Amino acid sequence: MSEDQTYDLIIVGGGPGGLSAGIYAMRAALKTVLIEKGVAGGQVTMSDEVDNYPGFEHTSGAELSMQFVQHAESYGLEMRNQEVTEIEPGLDWHKVHLDDGQVLQAHAVILGVGGSPRKLGIPGEDDYYGKGVSYCAVCDGFFFRDKTVIVVGGGDTAAEEALYLAKLAKKVYIAHRRDELRASKILQKRVLDDCKIDVLWNTVLTEILADDAGVVGVRLKDTLSAEERTMDLDGVFVFIGFEPNNQIVPAGIKMNADGYVMTNDNCETAISGIYAIGDLREKTFRQIVISAADGAVAALASAHHVEMRKGSPDFCEAPADLLA
Repeated sequence: MSEDQTYDLIIVGGGPGGLSAGIYAMRAALKTVLIEKGVAGGQVTMSDEVDNYPGFEHTSGAELSMQFVQHAESYGLEMRNQEVTEIEPGLDWHKVHLDDGQVLQAHAVILGVGGSPRKLGIPGEDDYYGKGVSYCAVCDGFFFRDKTVIVVGGGDTAAEEALYLAKLAKKVYIAHRRDELRASKILQKRVLDDCKIDVLWNTVLTEILADDAGVVGVRLKDTLSAEERTMDLDGVFVFIGFEPNNQIVPAGIKMNADGYVMTNDNCETAISGIYAIGDLREKTFRQIVISAADGAVAALASAHHVEMRKGSPDFCEAPADLLA
C-alpha cells in the first residue's frame, strides 16, 4: 500500500470528539487523517445556541464547530469529506474502506461516528430542529425559562428530562401514546407529583407548528378517539430513544444490549488499536464537552499504542477487561 494511504491514526467522524482527537493526535506528531461524510462539527452544527461549553458564554453550534475545525487545521490535520463503508481489523494494520473504493490503513483507528435520536417523523420536526425542537433538555432547557414546552415519550429519559425542564419552564406537558408511563415507579411518582407537569395520556403529536421565529405550537391526536386539537407552546423535546451509529463497528468489538460500544477508561475497545468515542460509546451522560474529552483521551491512548507498535513489530495489546 502506498505511503499516502498509510497513517499512524485514522479518525472516523468529525464531530467534537473526532476534531478533539485530531488536535491531540497532531500535537503528538501522529500522521493522521480525519474522515467525515457530512459537515465537520457533527450534530452540534444544527444547534442555534450553545451556552454550556466551557470558555464560551454564548455561541452557536456552527460557530463552535468552526472553532474546532480551525483549531485542528492550524496543526495541519488532513480532513477528507468521504464516507467510510467498512473497518477491517488486522494484526499489523487496520484497514478503512472508503465509498470511492480507496482503502487506507493505520496502526490505530478512532471511531467517533456518534448516534442519532429517534425521530417522530412528523411535519415540522426537521425544519425546526434547533428552533424550538430539541432532543436534549440539558443542552437547550435554559432557553425555555418561563416558557411552555412539551416532552414526547414515556420512558425514564422522558421522565427525567421533563423533571429537569420543570425547574426552568413555566409549564411542562408530557405526551405519551399509552395510558401509563414506562418510566420507573419512582420517576413516575415524581412526575405525577410535580405541579408544573401535566401528562397527556393516549396522545401523539402529528405536526409541529411554527412561524419565522420558531415553534409556536403542536397538533395533537388522541390515540383512542382519533380526535385532533392544537396546543400553543414554545418548545418540543423528543425522547423516544437514541440509536448509536454502529453500522461500521467491526465484529469482535463488544457492544451492550442497546448497541453502544463498550470501552475501558481509555476509550479502548476489545480490538487492540481501535477506539470508540462520543455518542457511540457506552456512557451515562452525552454532552459536547464529554465527547471532546473522549477524543482527547483516545488520541493520547492511540499515541501510546502507535509508539509501542513502531517500537516492537510483535507488539499486540488489547484491554483485558473487554476480552472476557
